[in-house]
Amino acid sequence: MLLNYFTSALIAFSALFIFSSTLQAGESSAGTKIGILTCESIPNTRLNLLIHSTVDVKCKYVSSDRSTTEYYIGETGVQLGLDIAHKIRQALVFAVLAADFKQGNHKLAGKYIGAGASVSLGAGAGVQVLVGDGQNSFSLEPAFEGNEGIGATVGITYLYLEAFD
Repeated sequence: MLLNYFTSALIAFSALFIFSSTLQAGESSAGTKIGILTCESIPNTRLNLLIHSTVDVKCKYVSSDRSTTEYYIGETGVQLGLDIAHKIRQALVFAVLAADFKQGNHKLAGKYIGAGASVSLGAGAGVQVLVGDGQNSFSLEPAFEGNEGIGATVGITYLYLEAFD
């Protein structure tokens, strides 16, 4: 079991390293990369209903120049799709993109929707691409997921964030 925790952490750390490298390189596909958002599932909050699942998360946003750090709480899951997985732990790492953005004031709060898939057998991995609603037009691309559990998920995924101090 300790090996599974280590593997999940390694996957999440690798994804964070990859995103940090691309942020420093200045690469951009759909806007300007403005930072990294990392989210971890909160234990004992997961609900799986085969075609819908949800889990509470706590998240931390760090701007690419490391001048801004913000905290969020919320939930993520499969809104419509197939979820035949039992995940004990889950960590997501997103590159945050925006066309026009001023740091601060928890502007990432809101609902993001997109597509995602993951597979687990002990340690697992997944990917998601999410686009935000509202006036801020944020994009969270791609999310690398490290998890511990067994099974597979695929479908329309979401992330809902609220400011948390």
